[in-house]
Amino acid sequence: MTIPRARVAVVLGALLALSAHAEDRVATARKQRMKDVTALFATAGTAWPTDQLYVRAFKHERELEVWAGPKDGPLVKVRTYPFCAASGELGPKRREGDLQVPEGFYTLDLFNPRSNYHLSVRVSYPNAADKHHQGPGVRLGGNIFVHGDCVSIGCIAIQDGPIEELYLMALDTRARTKRDPPIHIFPRRLDAAGMKALEKEAGEDKTRLAFWKSLQPAYTLFEENPRVPRTSVDAKTGAYQVQPATKAGRAGR
Repeated sequence: MTIPRARVAVVLGALLALSAHAEDRVATARKQRMKDVTALFATAGTAWPTDQLYVRAFKHERELEVWAGPKDGPLVKVRTYPFCAASGELGPKRREGDLQVPEGFYTLDLFNPRSNYHLSVRVSYPNAADKHHQGPGVRLGGNIFVHGDCVSIGCIAIQDGPIEELYLMALDTRARTKRDPPIHIFPRRLDAAGMKALEKEAGEDKTRLAFWKSLQPAYTLFEENPRVPRTSVDAKTGAYQVQPATKAGRAGR
């Protein structure tokens, strides 16, 4: 079938308009928010542009923290953003369509300026641990994002102003460091009180409690020394392995 040139021109024009609109969306965010980003870093007492960016999310508390700092130094908290929407319950994401926000150690690995939810940054789910625990015939799904617009189907939603700030922070840091910024997603703060609450939450579900206990070392290490811990996945068991940060403070995946 031959497509009329006029129709081709219309389609190409529409695609170019969408692309330009996406670029305008990021450019507008940069114009409106970059002074705010710079001010946040100045108030936190760390330099912008930054050598390290680290994001922690806590599902129970519905908070997303942004930390930053020099390559060889401790990080400081730059901002805490409240969730304005998040679906599911406490516990990891184990299949497509379960509405769960994942839990575990990921990176922010893709930036979508054309998002239906204003702007969005993808979480690198599923990771090796998620794939290890994949049941027979089960689809894990994907396309889990931190985004704006305050709606969620397995994603973390923050308001549009905050997502503009986070998007610029993560985008510019990745461009500077050539590394995807790490994001660690926890069921809640894993201090003694938090773990006690999770033990009650898990009840007789020893598998879920064991999973939560595997996340605790990363939380504890960072609380004791604010450098991003190194994380990996045991190929045989699918369990997370956590070690203190290297001298350069780089995180594993």
